[in-house]
Amino acid sequence: MPTPSHLKNPLYFDFRAARRVPESHAWPGLHDHPVVDGGGEPGTPDAVPVVDLRDPGAAAVARVARAAEQWGAFLLTGHGVPAELLARVEDRIACMFALPAADKMRAVRGPGDACGYGSPPISSFFSKCMWSEGYTFSPASLRGDLRKLWPKAGDDYASFCDVMEEFHKEMRVLADKLLELFLRALGLTNEQVAAVEEERRIGETMTATMHLNWYPRCPDPRRALGLIAHTDSGFFTFVLQSLVPGLQLFRHGPDRWVAVPAVPGAFVVNVGDLFHILTNGRFHSVYHRAVVNRNLDRISLGYFLGPPPHAKVAPLREAVPPGRTPAYRAVTWPEYMGVRKKAFTTGASALKMVAAAESDDADAAVHQQLVLSS
Repeated sequence: MPTPSHLKNPLYFDFRAARRVPESHAWPGLHDHPVVDGGGEPGTPDAVPVVDLRDPGAAAVARVARAAEQWGAFLLTGHGVPAELLARVEDRIACMFALPAADKMRAVRGPGDACGYGSPPISSFFSKCMWSEGYTFSPASLRGDLRKLWPKAGDDYASFCDVMEEFHKEMRVLADKLLELFLRALGLTNEQVAAVEEERRIGETMTATMHLNWYPRCPDPRRALGLIAHTDSGFFTFVLQSLVPGLQLFRHGPDRWVAVPAVPGAFVVNVGDLFHILTNGRFHSVYHRAVVNRNLDRISLGYFLGPPPHAKVAPLREAVPPGRTPAYRAVTWPEYMGVRKKAFTTGASALKMVAAAESDDADAAVHQQLVLSS
């Protein structure tokens, strides 16, 4: 990133001081496709699906199935996570990103590091910079990670950690509920769900990562991009976004970006690439991006769920049609990230690169074509 004259660190860009979008942050091709409103009447073609966990079981299962098959994403309401907790989470994130630059740079993410402060990890694959700051940490080790920002601990440190630990506890329970809902949406019976959990131990071993995002107001949002279009790599992601919209989902027929409405208290759920593989392509990962706003800052939090590093992820037997072979070979998360890195640099599809050569699953092939990038 370019550096302002008053800060001698080449990794920091002072968004607050920017009066224009420099070439380093100007992205071409942002307007190749139209943007449509995703907050229309339910059931209309561009209305982002909504799943309410308060609905009767069968209704929620059916809505999850349709959303995961047709969109790869949905808005989740009725989830039970207290609204006042979500407000405290957003407040703590805003305070963290408001820290002085020198404090944030103490925690800067180094080459190859998974956690820390800086641009989104995928930014290393692109020559242009994104109009955002981020901080990634593991909930399992957040108190150690966050001492980089607050080396002397103190009240702000304690408050941030307490809120994030409370949020993580609520989200881990919600993740287990949603995983069961996803499995039922595949058409699995109670016995099959229990068998999958006994054999694969998916819910028991899922790991969580939290990524905080700050998208500062931008003097020319038509030239800048908060987060490059991509799919998530793991199983599924909960996105908590402030009431400033900015998340967009890519849709085909015709190609367009659908702006996800900022619904108070709702999470956006994104299907990731490894869940795409686990479901044999029936639930497809979603291509999405974040745009910026001229007048308002935007905050979001991504709560990412995925397998442990050593676990092999392969299509569930129950998700493979009778007489067909699995559409994908088994991969670990680190192995898939290596494939994904190669895909980013070559413009290929990581999912296609791990497709099983002998697969004749036509439905999975269609889904592979729908996913533009990983």
